Amino acid sequence: MKKIINGKVYDTDKARELGIDGGGDSFHSWSETLYQKRTGEFFLHGEGGPMTKYARSIGQNQWSGGEKIIPLDVEAARQWAEEHLDADDYEEIFGLPDEDAEPVALHMILPAQLAAAARQRAAEDGVALTRVVEMALTEYLK
Repeated sequence: MKKIINGKVYDTDKARELGIDGGGDSFHSWSETLYQKRTGEFFLHGEGGPMTKYARSIGQNQWSGGEKIIPLDVEAARQWAEEHLDADDYEEIFGLPDEDAEPVALHMILPAQLAAAARQRAAEDGVALTRVVEMALTEYLK
C-alpha cells in the first residue's frame, strides 16, 4: 500500500518490515505490520474485517474490511513493538532498553552531504537513522 500523509510518502513495498501481529476470525480478523522507512520513520500498515478499527463504510449501516497506514513517532513504534513483538524482535529493532535513561529528542543541522551519506548507510544497514547517530556519538564519546 502506498499513501501520502502530511506531505510524506509511506510505501509498504519500499519500507523495511519489522514485525507483524494479528488475530481474530471472520469479521473480526485483523493484522498490523510495523515498517521503517529508509529515513528512519516508522509506520503501521493495518488491515481488518468489517468489525475492526480498519472497517470502512460502504453505505448506510454497511461496512466492509479496510486497510490504513498510520505514521508513528519513535515512542509510539516502541510501544507497539513492546505490546506486539517478542523481546528478541524488540531488541533487534530498538536495542535493549536502558531502564535508567529517558530518550531525548534533538534537533540537528548537518551538512546536506553528511546527512545524505548517513541516510544511505542507515538504509543499507537496515537501521534507523537515529541508531546511526547514536552509534556515532557513542564511538565519539569513548
